[in-house]
Amino acid sequence: MTAVEEKKKSEPKKNAPPELNYFLNGLLEAGRINKADFKHALESRRSAKDQNKHVLQYVADLALEDRKAAGRTLDIESPTMALCMQSGHEYFRIDPLKIDVAQVTKVMSYAFTQRHHILAVEVTPHHVTITSAEPFVTSWETDLAHVLQKKINRVVSNPVEIKRLTTEFYSLASSINRAAEDGVQRKGIGNLEQMLELGHIKDPEANDQHIVNVVDWLLQYAFEQRASDIHIEPRREKGNVRFRIDGVLYTVYALPMQVMAAVTSRLKILGRINVAEKRKPQDGRIKTKSPNGSEVELRLSTLPTAFGEKLVMRIFDPEVLTRPFQQLGLAGDDLERWNQIIRNNNGIVIITGPTGSGKTTTLYSTLKLLATDEVNVCTIEDPIEMVENSFNQMQVQENIDLNFADGVKALLRQDPDIIMIGEVHDLATAEMAIQASLTGHLVFTTMHTNDAPSAVTRLLELGVPSYLIKATVVGIVAQRLVRVLCPHCKTPTTLDQEAWDTLTRPWKVKLPTKAQNSVGCLQCRETGFKGREGIYEVMPFTEALQRLADEKSDLPALRKQAYKDGMMSLRISGAQKVAAGVTNVNEILRVTPESKD
Repeated sequence: MTAVEEKKKSEPKKNAPPELNYFLNGLLEAGRINKADFKHALESRRSAKDQNKHVLQYVADLALEDRKAAGRTLDIESPTMALCMQSGHEYFRIDPLKIDVAQVTKVMSYAFTQRHHILAVEVTPHHVTITSAEPFVTSWETDLAHVLQKKINRVVSNPVEIKRLTTEFYSLASSINRAAEDGVQRKGIGNLEQMLELGHIKDPEANDQHIVNVVDWLLQYAFEQRASDIHIEPRREKGNVRFRIDGVLYTVYALPMQVMAAVTSRLKILGRINVAEKRKPQDGRIKTKSPNGSEVELRLSTLPTAFGEKLVMRIFDPEVLTRPFQQLGLAGDDLERWNQIIRNNNGIVIITGPTGSGKTTTLYSTLKLLATDEVNVCTIEDPIEMVENSFNQMQVQENIDLNFADGVKALLRQDPDIIMIGEVHDLATAEMAIQASLTGHLVFTTMHTNDAPSAVTRLLELGVPSYLIKATVVGIVAQRLVRVLCPHCKTPTTLDQEAWDTLTRPWKVKLPTKAQNSVGCLQCRETGFKGREGIYEVMPFTEALQRLADEKSDLPALRKQAYKDGMMSLRISGAQKVAAGVTNVNEILRVTPESKD
């Protein structure tokens, strides 16, 4: 065979999926595989059981070594990018959070997408972006452009993701549309602007199959995207579904209001919340499993708003209780000080920080560590965040006059060793916590203050006598959660001296010679961050601090003494994370209060 014939044989066939021979030739020319890999791939294909498997998926399954990246194999994304180079099309990684599912599923029918193995990923007034893993197939383009009266932009994506997300998107859109078409009506939803529609009396139950499908997708999707919270928010015409991922909210879907009301009702049923009551806030919980089979708990909270009932679900991963403190971000001297504090036989340990700063995770992880067979751990919470077998947990119920103070009083008659009080926010609860610690119990609780020394002044403001604070408090920790740099796109960087000085003021901390930053990539949705980690301010309540804790307590003096005793501020703790390449300066400045002299 001549060179011309060989080249012609390896050229892509028009209106046909990419052929293995042509694709492997491209990888060989690019130096991604060698001749032995080429031969092995062709021979394996001939004996493969599934001859219809897409070329990209087949090459990825072979796990060939990427000859241009030592130690790495050609996963599904690598061949997909290689096909982009060969076809001249742009690579597109499908991020479901950035796709308007309701809009893209209207571009073409599900049957059309399945027949041509394509998926719309973006729609504008003048063009539609279509992705596929068959860039040489163009037979459908003219007809679709004619029907849509829009320009078609072609991109290439992972065939496995295209197939999976096509099914998910159209299944979800179909369930929502059918639920809306079936006439699911709102009943007593509490919209301040609700219009009376005469003649519409049909009111199907919220457990209609279409709504069940929508709720199941919503929960599984949240687990896949590592969401910590799900917000279902009614608006005037449509309601928003938003996920909080790494502390940032993303809009996932805009639901018709009647469908949103039915979804909310379905979730309330699953959470054992009174479905008929829409006038006052309610709490509930759901226990389910993530797609990988691990158990997940969701805490539900409803709130009546101007346009209806808002529902927020906080997602708790029980596996977090088994992670060591180092994985949570507590390490070094701070970890040593924390271990000394929690090994006390009695006294009060306070964890402080704003909502969403990781207090619950630190609290539960600590209690899980201490909850041995020889110890009785009892908790009083509002509400119970995560159900744990090794604790005896009780929930505050104000409707029957069971508050924190009464709950602690009851727990003291249960022969406890360790007591956890969800939050100290009034004098009565603080007094019961003090009484529990004075009678020989180790008490854990939380407060909302900016830093650790402020917890002492907050107790004084509540009316707790200084001599009782000195006798009971053994340690305080303040914390925040910072976003972690994406491991896929972080690179070495040079720190700005001025920014570093702002971070470490008033301490004169030497500028590290090495640091990291990230520019954003497909793995982290161009944010530059993936996951979160804690930074801590651990303050053992030393004798020197006790002497300063009186009715005339001076917060700056307390803070200054704590620093002398070895406490590092939240910003200095964050500076250590910057120096270790975990996060960057801007992220620390974003979440921490300014260090005080």
